[in-house]
Amino acid sequence: QVQLVESGGGLVQPGGSLRLSCAASKSIVEIFEMGWYRQTPGKQRELVATMSDGGSTNYADSVKGRFTISRDIAKNTVYLQMNSLKPEDTARYYCKARWYLAYWGQGTQVTVSS
Repeated sequence: QVQLVESGGGLVQPGGSLRLSCAASKSIVEIFEMGWYRQTPGKQRELVATMSDGGSTNYADSVKGRFTISRDIAKNTVYLQMNSLKPEDTARYYCKARWYLAYWGQGTQVTVSS
């Protein structure tokens, strides 16, 4: 099993930045893929960004050039740096680990509003 704990959400003004963190209970280089997803009420959860165990990244078109996924292997932590935030980025953000099965964190709320 993999336990995931997210942190770093909050309220930010449009154009601002936030960094989300996801701490994993096992070595992230052993996890096939880790990623960030987001969900708003009444909508399906959508992919934001993923990183493979080899370090390859993938982003949703809506966040390319603004968000960056990265990792600290020593800390077993994956990050999502979010810049130039827009109101439409408001959502609950979830960390996901794919290691034979899919594991999810509890989520962290990001609200972009003036």
